[in-house]
Amino acid sequence: MMRCLSRWIAAAVLWMTFAPLAQAETLAATVEQWGLLGSWAVDCAARPDRDKGALLTYEIRKDGRVMYRRNFGDAKDENEVVSATVNAEGLLNVMVYFPSLQQTREFGLLLSKQGSLRAIYNRSERGEYTIRDGKYVKTGAQTPAQQHCD
Repeated sequence: MMRCLSRWIAAAVLWMTFAPLAQAETLAATVEQWGLLGSWAVDCAARPDRDKGALLTYEIRKDGRVMYRRNFGDAKDENEVVSATVNAEGLLNVMVYFPSLQQTREFGLLLSKQGSLRAIYNRSERGEYTIRDGKYVKTGAQTPAQQHCD
């Protein structure tokens, strides 16, 4: 009986050790296969600016974590992508934890056939949208296409 129990404990310890690594590899593989990695901006030649366009970068760290860096020119931050899934229409649903905001935000990204990226939605964990159906909630303006800058 003790021998069987010790095998179960050993299996559980191995599973707990490797499960987070498998999840990280799945997340990294998802963003890589979808084509998200690298830097994106509305105008890659323009200097990053909060009002005129930020430089947004997605990268996989050596430890397997996927990071999301934002460069607004006068301010920069780095945040961890905690999940990413692709739906049947090809929309990449990304969840990012923002320590400075003390919240997780979810956004949906669409990659066009021409290779540009558009934000289709962006919402807080409370369901408050800043972007809905590809338009800014405050202004109703369509979100701009972002180009791959790398």
